[in-house]
Amino acid sequence: MCGRFTLTRRDSRLLAAELGVANDSFLDYCPRYNIAPMQNHFVVTLERENRKIVPARWGLVNSWARDNKRASMCINAKAETVEKRPTFRAAFKKRRCAVPADGFYEWRGSKGKREPLWIHPRAGGLILFAGLYEAWQPEPGQWETTFTIITTAANRLIEPIHNRMPVVLSDREADDWMNSNEADPFSLKRLLVPAPDDLLVLTPASPLVNSVKNEGPELLTS
Repeated sequence: MCGRFTLTRRDSRLLAAELGVANDSFLDYCPRYNIAPMQNHFVVTLERENRKIVPARWGLVNSWARDNKRASMCINAKAETVEKRPTFRAAFKKRRCAVPADGFYEWRGSKGKREPLWIHPRAGGLILFAGLYEAWQPEPGQWETTFTIITTAANRLIEPIHNRMPVVLSDREADDWMNSNEADPFSLKRLLVPAPDDLLVLTPASPLVNSVKNEGPELLTS
């Protein structure tokens, strides 16, 4: 699964360039070291072949939902069943997105001695998670975009600590995934596979990660 991730880029203009979006896409951007479910982030969507940033809250809520009580249970969607589950089925057909990050956390060790690990690209750079998004109305006329991250079976790096991992897309794969004009969305399931075994590395992180209240670069220091 993916229950915590990071996006630590400091310069919003450089981040915009990396993501291929307009330079003024980020108004209130700040680096994040402990993004948690139900918190605000943003997703990338494709509009007329151009990438666009959409502010969004992590934890998918369907447009027909009366409240967001189930949002915390919808932070991840399984690749194997994403086109079948009523919660994700409609978004899979038309509302696919990429979720920018530069790492995510997993934990290893016994329950009393859990050690956080920061999992990030070996060569640096960004990660684009495969995601889905929906918009719902917390109040009449007030729309909020929400998202989920798709997970798949773990690769050889992650398997010793967890049996699932987020789907990581290449830049080109992300454009294919986000294309809402795709005539056969089911064909895109070919993209929902484990990342190459040598793409990511594990780095011990600080126990401060364990609390969602903690933020800052010190979280990445063991």
